[in-house]
Amino acid sequence: MVVNEESSGTPLELFLKIGLDERTARNTIANNKVTNNLTSVIHEAGVTEGCSRTIGNLLYTVATKYPANALIHRPTLLGYVVSSKVKTPAQLEAAFSFLSKTASESFELNEFEEACGVGIEVSVEVTERTVNEIFEQNKESILELRYRTNVGDLFGHVRKRLPWADPRIVKQLIDAKLFELLGERTAADNEKPSKQKKEKPAKVEDKKVADENPVLPSEEDLNPFLIFPNPEENFKVHTEIFFSDKSVLRCCNTKEMLDKHLKATGGKVFTRFPPEPNGYLHIGHAKAMFVSFGLAKERDGCCYLRYDDTNPEAEKKEYIDHIEEIVQWMGWKPFKITYTSDYFQDLYDLAVELIRRGHAYVDHQTPEEIKEYREKKMNSPWRDRPIAESLKLFDEMRRGMIEEGKATLRMKQDMQSDNFNMYDLIAYRIKFTPHPHSGDKWCVYPSYDYAHCIVDSLENITHSLCTLEFETRRASYYWLLHALGIYQPYVWEYSRLNVTNTVMSKRKLNLLVTKKYVDGWDDPRLMTLAGLRRRGVTSTAINAFIRGIGITRSDGSLIRLDRLEYHIREEFNKTASRTMVVLHPLKVVITNLESGSIMDLEAKKWPDAQNDDASAFYKVPFSNVVYIEHSDFRMKDSKDYYGLAPGKSVLLRLKKLFEFGFEISIKEVVLADDNETIIEIQAEYDASKKTKPKGVLHWVAEPSPGVDPLKVEVRLFDKLFNSENPVELDDWLADLNPQSKVVRSSAYAVPSLEKAAVGEKFQFERLGYFVVDKDSTPDKLVFNRTVTLRDSYGKGVK
Repeated sequence: MVVNEESSGTPLELFLKIGLDERTARNTIANNKVTNNLTSVIHEAGVTEGCSRTIGNLLYTVATKYPANALIHRPTLLGYVVSSKVKTPAQLEAAFSFLSKTASESFELNEFEEACGVGIEVSVEVTERTVNEIFEQNKESILELRYRTNVGDLFGHVRKRLPWADPRIVKQLIDAKLFELLGERTAADNEKPSKQKKEKPAKVEDKKVADENPVLPSEEDLNPFLIFPNPEENFKVHTEIFFSDKSVLRCCNTKEMLDKHLKATGGKVFTRFPPEPNGYLHIGHAKAMFVSFGLAKERDGCCYLRYDDTNPEAEKKEYIDHIEEIVQWMGWKPFKITYTSDYFQDLYDLAVELIRRGHAYVDHQTPEEIKEYREKKMNSPWRDRPIAESLKLFDEMRRGMIEEGKATLRMKQDMQSDNFNMYDLIAYRIKFTPHPHSGDKWCVYPSYDYAHCIVDSLENITHSLCTLEFETRRASYYWLLHALGIYQPYVWEYSRLNVTNTVMSKRKLNLLVTKKYVDGWDDPRLMTLAGLRRRGVTSTAINAFIRGIGITRSDGSLIRLDRLEYHIREEFNKTASRTMVVLHPLKVVITNLESGSIMDLEAKKWPDAQNDDASAFYKVPFSNVVYIEHSDFRMKDSKDYYGLAPGKSVLLRLKKLFEFGFEISIKEVVLADDNETIIEIQAEYDASKKTKPKGVLHWVAEPSPGVDPLKVEVRLFDKLFNSENPVELDDWLADLNPQSKVVRSSAYAVPSLEKAAVGEKFQFERLGYFVVDKDSTPDKLVFNRTVTLRDSYGKGVK
């Protein structure tokens, strides 16, 4: 629906003519949307030369509160307002309610008039009698509260009984009745009521009691998809496009168009996840999947996986294969896998139709000239060339008769618009490059701005969901579908997912990979989904993290990495079996244990393992030679240190695992010739000591006399960047964390880990959660740290 408005003075002049005071008029002008709406209303009402202040105020209300789904009936309502048949705010609200339910359907005028109280006159006598009755019913309360009585409540009682009474008369009668009943205001009436301090509840015993009535989460928390409308509601106007000539495009589907769409879809929700196959997906794409696949799943609908493959130069089969595989890994099953290139013929045919309708033209400006003309809001010299000429040239573009870069097809939009995404966007460009999916059939390729909205329409998408950076493209999206006269999906944008201490732009990720700052697209330090998976993060943890963030439009916020780590720990604490690994081994010889004697102990894989469940235990050898972490020993003790030191004993981590304790203390520290390097610690245990040390250490023992424990490689991954938001820095690469990857190539592990499989996850006691990496070989296992046991960011803890 397009409304055209002839110029009849400035908006300020128009607003003053309809009786708005100057302050309100100027405040209105500061809001472009209200200004355009009110200007349209004034023109539709035919009062450009002015009207009474009462009518003007009602027109202002129409401009700000009229239901968008019934714009087709607005002129009818304005006729009633200007003729004073609808003359009170109550009548106007009733009209809004009636028209909102009617939407774009036709209606009987007598039903509308009855709903709005048209022609009903409530006399002053009837109003006064009703006010007296209300006062009589509430007399006791009014006498008690006096002038602190809530006048709004009294007004509401009257309005309930006389909805069409003149509100000014009602107010006058209520004020007069109050004065009659109470007399002049007294000093006490003008005093503010004193605030009574709330009594503090009596202290109770510090005892946790289960809440019998716990606060349940809201439906929105349980179901983030409740914010989206149903497909049958897609007749409402929820987007308006304001053109520089003062016309307004109000985007909506006709009843016939929507009925045809609903017949094709069976009334189901249809969404799409449309990645461009020019790189690996990152955690932001996981949110996009959650929104589109999640909505379809929640509504028992369908979600396409659609490759937006309009740029043959940047797309690779490698990326296409990766995307399909990672979507499945994330737990989503596409209704159908499609490509924008599947619709190249349809897109071309619709481009020809767009030219025929006078909404597109072939242009010969260079990219630099297009940029300059857009900045100056100037039309291309070829903008108004004859339609037949553009049709001929576009056909020549398709047949490869024009050189690459010498012509483009541009949409004829609005070069004077306030929205730069309406500056005659390019629809087609020439590229003599074979396409990964369609081969060499085409040498003209559609742009994203041209193709994505049309393919949404062709696939009968009900909800076209994308991130907020595309919000300014909504005008172009609907302009094009309106210009072609085809079905218009419901468009909604949500906030982009930004996580601290990383980058997620494809350009920056590509630079990190190609310049070898990281070890490929699946480097565990990256927030690519391949990297997160290799780090050991599960799709269920990622989806739980995204559900916890919610689907909102609050843009620009950074989500702390801690939140993702919380969900990882929550899952791994329940699923990762416990084991022991020493990263930087220090040899400890227990001198008063028999040399060469090996004890096979059973350790619990889970803290709550049942003793009768053999599968919940694993074998751990224990001997007189064990290895502890270097960081668990100091030559100088301190009060806040709980490791092993001269004069301080520790407990080897046995009691918790094996139901008994093993306390050791230092007998001698054996140093190398440099008198600094520690070769080994000679210790002894004391079974008779009854005081339990505070320090409890994990360890790995020799599996047999003189044989080193199982040697493994452990990669300790940390945040990739030191700053929370590296993209804000001029030299973001200088912010790379040099300690983001630390490799311990000679760690010791218990023998039971020898047969661990790639992808298997463990909790290394006291160290964190780890996963077996794909670089593992039969000769040496490699583990990646997924996350520490506790958040260490900002604490300097490794």
